[in-house]
Amino acid sequence: MAADVAVSLSVLAGIVVLSDVTRRLLTRALANTGLTVYAVELVSTFQLCCCTHELKLLSEVGGIEPRLALTLTYVASVVHGLTFSGAIGNPSGALEHAYRARFSGGCAMRRIACQFAAAAAARAAVPVVWGIGLSGLHVRHKLLGFRCISPIHAPLPKATAVELACAFAVQTIITHTRSVEEKYRVHVVAAVITTVVYAGGRVTGAVFNPALAFSTQFPCSGSSFLDYCAVYWMGPLLGMISSVLLFDKLVPVLSRKSSSSLHLPVETKKKT
Repeated sequence: MAADVAVSLSVLAGIVVLSDVTRRLLTRALANTGLTVYAVELVSTFQLCCCTHELKLLSEVGGIEPRLALTLTYVASVVHGLTFSGAIGNPSGALEHAYRARFSGGCAMRRIACQFAAAAAARAAVPVVWGIGLSGLHVRHKLLGFRCISPIHAPLPKATAVELACAFAVQTIITHTRSVEEKYRVHVVAAVITTVVYAGGRVTGAVFNPALAFSTQFPCSGSSFLDYCAVYWMGPLLGMISSVLLFDKLVPVLSRKSSSSLHLPVETKKKT
């Protein structure tokens, strides 16, 4: 087990280093072309998906302790946050940025296309790496035909609600920590991600990212394509929308009403 974990950690480190080098090279090569953001989005989402595939293998096939799995989830989240170089890596996040006019709708659509392309590329590339047989875990997984079983362990409405809640929590913390210095912010976001993975992982795997789910969950047997779409696409999208509507629309309205009711007695007293 220790040897398998060591190999997987080496694979994760290799993915991050290779992705970072590729990001830097593409940033220089595509400077002043307007394509840099899409190249960074493509590489960063590929990094996210490949790392998640390896962590998923360690947890589901390798059977590592839940505490170790959560620790690796936290560390991976911090590393992604520090190395993404402005990439979003999540279609829901791209749509939220477009809603706030941080970039155009067309830019959001192109970023989402890059995210799904990277997800598909990671889905194809990871079995090739596993097929090399770097560890006993990889060999066993290859002998099983790289099979995976659907992580949805609840009725469809409940599973969708879990993904919605996970996306709501992560989107909310991302929105409300944008003013925090990045080196501190990544740890706060990573802690929330780890918490929702702990809370919802046994029900759906707690993916809350449509592109990541397309790479890691959609190939698994046990659920239909429409089930996966409902849980891993509709759930996170509704979670993001719920967070935006609550804190951008509902909370300000309630705050104004509360403020008005608090000032009313004072005004009445002055008139008296």
